[in-house]
Amino acid sequence: IRWRSTSLSPGDGVRITMESALTARDRVGVQDFVLLENHTSEAAFIENLRKRFKENLIYTYIGSVLVSVNPYKDLEIYTKNHMERYRGINFYEVSPHIYAVSDNSYRSMRTERRDQCILISGESGAGKTEASKKILQYYAVTCPASDQVETVKDRLLQSNPVLEAFGNAKTLRNDNSSRFGKYMDIQFDFKGAPVGGHILNYLLEKSRVVHQNHGERNFHIFYQLIEGGEEDLLRRLGLERNPQQYQYLVKGNCPKVSSINDRSDWKVVRKALSVIGFSEDEVEELLNIIASVLHLGNIQYGGEDSGNAYITTDTQIKYLARLLGVDGLVLKEALTHKKIIAKGEELKSPLNLEQASSARDALSKAVYGRTFTWLVNKINVSLAYKNASVIGLLDIYGFEVFQHNSFEQFCINYCNEKLQQLFIELTLKSEQDEYEAEGITWEPVQYFNNKIICDLVEEKFKGIISILDEECLRPGDASDITFLEKLENTVGGHAHLTTHKLTDGKTRKVMGREEFRLLHYAGEVNYNVNGFLDKNNDLLFRNLKEVMCMSDNKILTQCFDRAELKDSRRPETAATQFKTSLAKLMEILMSKEPSYVRCIKPNDAKQAGRFDEVLIRHQVKYLGLMENLRVRRAGFAYRRHYETFLQRYKSLCPETWPSWQGKLADGVSTLVKHLGYKPEEYKLGRSKIFIRFPKTLFATEDALETRKHSLGERESHVSHAVVVQAWWKGILACRRARRRREAANTIRRFIKGFIYRHNERCPENEYFLDYVRYSFLMKLRRNLPKTVLDKSWPTPPTALIEASERLRKLYMQNMVWGYCKRINPEWKHQLEQKMVASEIFKNKKDNYPQSVPKLFVGTRLNGEEINPKVLQSLGSEKMKYAVPVTKYDRKGYKARPRQLLLTSNSAVIVEEAKLKQRIDYAALKGISVSSLSDGVFVLHVPTEDKKQKGDVVLQSDHIIETLTKVAICADKVNSININQGSITFTMGQGREGIIDFTSGSELLVAKAKNGHLSVVSRNNGGI
Repeated sequence: IRWRSTSLSPGDGVRITMESALTARDRVGVQDFVLLENHTSEAAFIENLRKRFKENLIYTYIGSVLVSVNPYKDLEIYTKNHMERYRGINFYEVSPHIYAVSDNSYRSMRTERRDQCILISGESGAGKTEASKKILQYYAVTCPASDQVETVKDRLLQSNPVLEAFGNAKTLRNDNSSRFGKYMDIQFDFKGAPVGGHILNYLLEKSRVVHQNHGERNFHIFYQLIEGGEEDLLRRLGLERNPQQYQYLVKGNCPKVSSINDRSDWKVVRKALSVIGFSEDEVEELLNIIASVLHLGNIQYGGEDSGNAYITTDTQIKYLARLLGVDGLVLKEALTHKKIIAKGEELKSPLNLEQASSARDALSKAVYGRTFTWLVNKINVSLAYKNASVIGLLDIYGFEVFQHNSFEQFCINYCNEKLQQLFIELTLKSEQDEYEAEGITWEPVQYFNNKIICDLVEEKFKGIISILDEECLRPGDASDITFLEKLENTVGGHAHLTTHKLTDGKTRKVMGREEFRLLHYAGEVNYNVNGFLDKNNDLLFRNLKEVMCMSDNKILTQCFDRAELKDSRRPETAATQFKTSLAKLMEILMSKEPSYVRCIKPNDAKQAGRFDEVLIRHQVKYLGLMENLRVRRAGFAYRRHYETFLQRYKSLCPETWPSWQGKLADGVSTLVKHLGYKPEEYKLGRSKIFIRFPKTLFATEDALETRKHSLGERESHVSHAVVVQAWWKGILACRRARRRREAANTIRRFIKGFIYRHNERCPENEYFLDYVRYSFLMKLRRNLPKTVLDKSWPTPPTALIEASERLRKLYMQNMVWGYCKRINPEWKHQLEQKMVASEIFKNKKDNYPQSVPKLFVGTRLNGEEINPKVLQSLGSEKMKYAVPVTKYDRKGYKARPRQLLLTSNSAVIVEEAKLKQRIDYAALKGISVSSLSDGVFVLHVPTEDKKQKGDVVLQSDHIIETLTKVAICADKVNSININQGSITFTMGQGREGIIDFTSGSELLVAKAKNGHLSVVSRNNGGI
């Protein structure tokens, strides 16, 4: 089953599933290491890799983890047809592939609405960068697209050659080795289209700028500039088209590599910078910095008799001054002196030859390292997008073990310890979650927990990084050897660390005196402490920082912030910065659903078809693949959804063939019983079958292969039935497809309309606006106000505000008209009185609210309660209303019971059979009442009227009703005064009286000591 044998278009309807490949397992191995019979054997693991590698099958699974072996040749497995074959297909329905992992992550992000990440790890040369490129290409081809999306896709893809140029280099193991760790978020919008990205970079190997091992090169960009740059550009930069002329490019003695075309790559990088959005000025300033690093490397020093260094190459200083935009003399002095601040005073100390060379190299590393960070940030700006779903790609260095391991390998291996810790935790969690979801008992798995090693490296105060930092920061004579001694004294007793001094005699023979050994999860590594302190400090002299801060180069002014000069705190060490950024990376990865790609290099010679077993065993160990397989195989080797399992093997059981009509779980149960599965060999979950041993699956697959032959003999007899079945199934499928297509179009139109909903009506939004109008009208129909007092009304969409308001007015008018038609004269009269009461007293008198629900009566006194003589005295005047009241005398305010009668022309105050006072409505000047809840009111009469003895002070238990009747009868609606605090009235003979109103718990009306009438009102009153 070679890759080419699977090169079928999606329309062919043929897919090579994992199970179908099992019959050829003796030749091509198993596609999932979980199905290895002897899963604990490293030899069996490597043999399976070898079988597949010989057949050009470079991908194999360990459960959901993809193991990829670099073929060192082009395989026809990355075409557009292959991408389409893996698009939207279940993870195990096709052969293992990087596209399967990519598609599975994409579909999980879309369906589960959870961010994903793909972690790619492996040695240099194992194919990590290529794997990340294939993933990006897959998303670029298979995801939805638009003009805007195409621009973002181009920028995402073009960011790769730029980052490779500035961050990759030729090493002994790999011609295009990433010398930094990279985490990239690919951002997707709600349609699933890639719309942005964000990149985080980790631990750029800055030391490569100034030094390369024999057979290695500096970063690609230097050679690309020299080989591919136009003559005018090189002349402006002061460069020659010969890498041998530059000290920073000759140390590896490998200026040219047969597999790299620097001139062609230069054109790709220049085009990529333009696509990403770099302006011409930015490109010019970026190239000025790259050229200045080469000129810095060519600065030569001489030594004075005193030992102080001086610069012998003034030409380089001139170029540097122009390219960096700094003062040449200031730069020259900064490269030969260092500034010291002692007791607030600045002192300049000359440097010796070694110190000056170190200062020059430190400046080169700082300039290049910070420019690289600026470059990443610039790419991020061009890819920025907010509120998106994310798939993260982590392309980071794998475990490194060299002949000589230094600070860089220590950091890289610490990073891999953290990733291994995360990997095991998430793998176990994923397994446990699946078991719990399926209702299968989880059996705890024994595994090596490398937290003890992580703690040894990162623990506060007594971890290796803390000890290293303390040694870097302490005053006095600190050196790499004193760091080693402190390590021995502090953590010398740790089970996973030893040194030459602490170990036994046998181990001493293979350890240097300047080395310490860590027992990592993947094995032992010896680290040489030489250079640990310098690399961890990574310090740049203050006066060199000052020169860079004064640069006219706009990129450098962003890289070297003047705020650094004001900050008196010592900058964080390289190890602490790395530990902090690593902790943030772990947080990012923990918040996402992970997938894993483990890359393996088959040989060091980069030869196709060569399988170096020793090298591969080394990588299998350091990638922790056997531990991963052991964890995955601790329970069940194989699990599939009932539907998939039954569909594949139903022909093996008469009861399930040709189709099973009942529940899927019952069908699978019937099938496995017929196949003779023993209870310990399988478990049935809620939606999946779990098979414990690979041999059980192999036997089932072999039985299926035999069954296919017997079914083939019957095929000719059932061919006509199959044709009819196929025809009818085709019709049903077409109907389903049409319904799905129509549903998809409806959803698409709705979403597009929602996006353009604020625009004028147009073809893009007309469907949505019509739907919104219809929905509003249907909602309005269900929620119309039921009474004229119900003021509720559904909130209309923007397009219907005017129409809604018109509808509301029409509907309310119609309701009011209908209501008015239905009311009788008595009720109409009642409402008219209530309207008058509302106009007079609403929000003005405290006891008005209590009067609202109570009906006004025609009279409070019937005919028997009014003396006949009084009625006789009234004569033909018709009595409209009568109410008992209390009258307060003008002298002493003594309370007298009275009756108030309202006729057509006047208000009459009656005492038993006597008419005590008649007040014509025409003569009534006004009525005063307090704002509180008492029932006292004053009828004001003219003082010049000799018939009247003064204003009348009355009290009624039905104050609102009484005054409303008076106002209507006398037509004095606007003459009722509601007063705060007190009322002044005329007592006769020119004298005035005052009524004071206050609130209290009980109603009290009495003469006060000041001669006023005092009224204390309750908090509720009559109507």
